[in-house]
Amino acid sequence: MHSLLKATKTTCYIANRIMKYLKLSGLEPLVITPESNFINVGERTNVAGSKKFLRLIKEEKFSEALEIARHQVEGGAQILDVNFDDGLLDGKYCMVKFLNLIASEPDIARIPIMIDSSKWEILEAGLQVVQGKCVVNSISLKEGEEQFIHQAKLIKRFGAAVIVMAFDEIGQADTFQRRIQIAQRSYDILVNEVQFPAEDIIFDLNIFPVATGMEEHRRNALDFIEGTAWVRENLPHVSVSGGVSNVSFSFRGNDSVREAMHSVFLYHAIKAGMNMGIVNPAMLEVYDEIAPELLQLVEDVILDRREDATDRLLQYSEKHKSVKKEVLEDLQWRENPLQDRITHALVKGIDRFIEEDVEQARQQVSRPLDVIEGHLMTGMGVVGDLFGSGKMFLPQVVKSARVMKKAVAYLQPFIEAEKDSAQKSNGKILLATVKGDVHDIGKNIVAVVLGCNNYEIIDLGVMVPADKIIQAAVENQVDVIGLSGLITPSLDEMVHIADELQSQNHNFPLLIGGATTSKAHTAVKIDPKYQGAVIHVNDASRAVGVVSSLVNQRNSDYLTNLKFDYADFREKFLSRQIQKEYLPIEEARKNKFLINWEEAEIVTPNQVGIQIIENQDLAELVKFIDWSPFFRSWELHGKFPQILEDEVVGEQAKELFHEAQNMLRDIIDGKLLQAKAVYGIFPANTVNDDDIEVYNEENETVAIFRTLRQQLKRSEGKKYYALADFVAPKTSGIRDYVGAFAVTTGFGTEDLVKKFQQDRDDYNAIMVKALADRLAEAFAEYLHQKVRKSIWAYAADENLDNEQLIREQYLGIRPAPGYPACPDHLEKQTIWELLQVKENIGLELTESLAMFPTAAVSGYYFANPQAKYFGVGKITEDQLENYAERKNMDIETAIKWLRPILAEK
Repeated sequence: MHSLLKATKTTCYIANRIMKYLKLSGLEPLVITPESNFINVGERTNVAGSKKFLRLIKEEKFSEALEIARHQVEGGAQILDVNFDDGLLDGKYCMVKFLNLIASEPDIARIPIMIDSSKWEILEAGLQVVQGKCVVNSISLKEGEEQFIHQAKLIKRFGAAVIVMAFDEIGQADTFQRRIQIAQRSYDILVNEVQFPAEDIIFDLNIFPVATGMEEHRRNALDFIEGTAWVRENLPHVSVSGGVSNVSFSFRGNDSVREAMHSVFLYHAIKAGMNMGIVNPAMLEVYDEIAPELLQLVEDVILDRREDATDRLLQYSEKHKSVKKEVLEDLQWRENPLQDRITHALVKGIDRFIEEDVEQARQQVSRPLDVIEGHLMTGMGVVGDLFGSGKMFLPQVVKSARVMKKAVAYLQPFIEAEKDSAQKSNGKILLATVKGDVHDIGKNIVAVVLGCNNYEIIDLGVMVPADKIIQAAVENQVDVIGLSGLITPSLDEMVHIADELQSQNHNFPLLIGGATTSKAHTAVKIDPKYQGAVIHVNDASRAVGVVSSLVNQRNSDYLTNLKFDYADFREKFLSRQIQKEYLPIEEARKNKFLINWEEAEIVTPNQVGIQIIENQDLAELVKFIDWSPFFRSWELHGKFPQILEDEVVGEQAKELFHEAQNMLRDIIDGKLLQAKAVYGIFPANTVNDDDIEVYNEENETVAIFRTLRQQLKRSEGKKYYALADFVAPKTSGIRDYVGAFAVTTGFGTEDLVKKFQQDRDDYNAIMVKALADRLAEAFAEYLHQKVRKSIWAYAADENLDNEQLIREQYLGIRPAPGYPACPDHLEKQTIWELLQVKENIGLELTESLAMFPTAAVSGYYFANPQAKYFGVGKITEDQLENYAERKNMDIETAIKWLRPILAEK
């Protein structure tokens, strides 16, 4: 007990001394550390920042206004600024209503909210309803200390962070001296009198326009930058924010000058300590790519380096009015010095001249290896910096890797001929998709990104058992092990690997990634099993920073704090779990969803039994493709086709889409992938409430689908669903039907991928897999439509466009095992046995019930008009035992497969 108490005190001490970071949250935490990239605040849900948002709110179209919020989140905003300060709006009503709507949208509510208003009553109303830990924007000393303290105490009571404006009883701070005086005074009051956590204070030091022609405005930007540096140096743990576009108001109408001004201002402000703010990424030029003449002129203005700086920039602006960029190829960069050319080729992903430039570099150095360690790594360092700061996107980085690999391949024979020593890497990383799982797009992307940053990658591939992972880690003396998985059984396998590492006394840091993984699962299930570092990485952009911290042997504080962070997260996660009430399974069945089968119209299918499609024409599937997930697989977030015009990622999305279309055309014209399907409609009835008996034409039972029922207690009158409710019960005497299907477009994918990998072309290797996945989903959509309109023909007159299909506006449903309505992956086995999937089309199941080839979809068909998608949610022990009995399996096996949905006792 004494040792436990001592450990707890030590933990608290270290946490208090070291971990003074700004911590915000929506549904997900946002911890802003010195290593964090600049935090971008989305302002399009501010009525002052978006005319469209203001119009929608005035017209009470809150649902449409939510789409703007969703677009901000998908576009990369890490905090959402919400403001309703307009003379014609009831700001308090709008704030409460909009925040409540956001709370019901998990994809929006996952990021923290910035409650923004100049009226205290609106801020207070927002604080009462907002979800998670928010930011209040803002308070200041303009109404005196008494009001300032009163508001700060209330904000502290609500547990929010606060933006403090550099504003006092005299007015806004517009000089360096006034900025730091107000900041110091505000800080002293908040920290010493209010006991406000210093890390929850964010100063807005007022960004004002420069180059206005007025003498008193010359130092506006420089005073902010110097004020920021002073605040970060003298006021511990605080953050600094601001609205960047203000600095360039004098040059409205000339986007090229404004973009340069924003980039230069941010470059210096971030170096000074500005760590968050409102920035439109579409109005930023890459600092290193600003024309030298313009860069000097803008820096003269921003840093107030010349008396005539404003006049000189105005003259430049007049001569260089903003024009649309030429589409023609610009080879002027070929006139630049050698290192600049190599860096440009890597940043832009141009491999056309790389061998020529590398050869020139080889002639200038003593060893071929020097070209890699010097010229190429210098260029890749620029790529890494741009990616880490959000100025390059994943598809561009993968193209950079392709150029790098081509250059290294050219140099390899020269290196071997001289028996040169191997290039020193930043560390060895072992990556593997765990046993039973075959999905690897995410893992491959992480491998490329880490490889770009000079890490040696040992990729064991897919379906790798624990013993092989551990053996390879030991033999290669790796620095980090990365585990990937997509399907829910992979979560248990990751826990098993951590357990095995612990039992063998290893200490390799573990990276956890994949679609079904989360920080919560990692902290609660994996981290307690293992003494070594365990960290969840949810996207490739974070992998480099995390791995760098893990392999840095001098960074012992990082590893210690990581363990403390996950222990703290685990404790808070477990303590905040609300005790939920569940109905016994028999009670849930008594309150099941009921259809009036006497009045229901049962449509007899035109075809019953098994049907096979040996070679589906891929061209017929293209119009059914849902492109939004394709962009997400490349970490470009947004809804198609709007993403093509997105302010942040639109340009890159257009380029990626164009290249995807070209490859898709090659795949179809060359018949490079083969699409197969097997499906069937069968007579069926529900028996024993939750089971669906499937019959052949002789009325013999050929399969039984076991379904699971909702048990979480619902409000009075609400029903408890199971998929069996959508099929007529046998006791009704009515013959109903059910369908099942399995489709794949994956045959040929591996050969194409290997071909590209042999050419060191990761970009196209990943592109092939992403397109194969989209085609498989499109095949499932195409086949379902065919079933609805002609095979089963229960919706023969359907006339829906692709957008309506994506929104699932058709009659009937096609749920899949492993998804919310039927979370048991084991039901795939029943589909495989019923349809003879492997025998008919060669699509297999792994031992963890992943489908192989991976570009595949399987599921059921239900035709009843009242059938709908739902989530089973958690189930209790009585349903678990009943389910095991119905499936004739032991309880341990049932627990293994249903563990993710078992309610805590």
